Amino acid sequence: MSSLSLAVRDSSTMLRRNLLHARRYPSLTLNLLLTPIVLLLLFVYVFGDVMSAGIGGGGADRSEYIAYVVPGILLMTIGGTVVGTAVSVSNDMTEGIIARFRTMAIHRGSVLIGHVIGSVLQSVASVALVGAVAVAIGFRATNATALEWLAAFGLLALVALALTWIAVGMGMVSPNAEAASNNALPLIVLPLISSAFVPVDAMPGWFQPIAQYQPFTPAIETLRGLLLGTGIGNNGWLAVAWCLGLSVLGYAWSKASFNRDPK
Repeated sequence: MSSLSLAVRDSSTMLRRNLLHARRYPSLTLNLLLTPIVLLLLFVYVFGDVMSAGIGGGGADRSEYIAYVVPGILLMTIGGTVVGTAVSVSNDMTEGIIARFRTMAIHRGSVLIGHVIGSVLQSVASVALVGAVAVAIGFRATNATALEWLAAFGLLALVALALTWIAVGMGMVSPNAEAASNNALPLIVLPLISSAFVPVDAMPGWFQPIAQYQPFTPAIETLRGLLLGTGIGNNGWLAVAWCLGLSVLGYAWSKASFNRDPK
């Protein structure tokens, strides 16, 4: 069997293992998934009228605010989902299974690849579910073309891949599952201080650079432009650059941590 065939076979096995773990422990997935849904309903039905005052010069209504907030919630969904990946990787590293895998005749990178692919699939499924809730409460992107929908889906998958690699690195260096969950918290917090809920221009002047120069804001603005037809500007290139940079950083971090002696 060739090296490539061995890698594909072992990665498929590890992917199946991780998906079975997710099915066996649904409470973690549900907790991470319920957070963006609750935030979506909270910001639309409780804070929607107030928050929409910062949209379009204060003339937006609730339906327009739904359209504005949904792209940010979708990105937040990905950030929340990959927290579970950090916890899962930490469990593998601390419970001895990685040491067992090292003694077996399996492709060395298949453990990481299984976690990454499984996390991306779970992120996409979570985005689809949150998107369905958004459509149910009034979100519409009727002006988006098929190519724009495809680009939006590709962007979401790319963001999921980038954040997953970072989460894997966080899980590798965490001493336990609780620490992994805490270390991955910025992946949930950063969307809250981005342009997800109000435009950057509506924020205090001292806070605007924090919201502007972070990975989530360009991705949110790009997704907003693809689905709603707003201007994208340089955000598209910035979003792709952030995703590629985080993917490379997360991969290098995860590989280096995995190659060290197990905990």
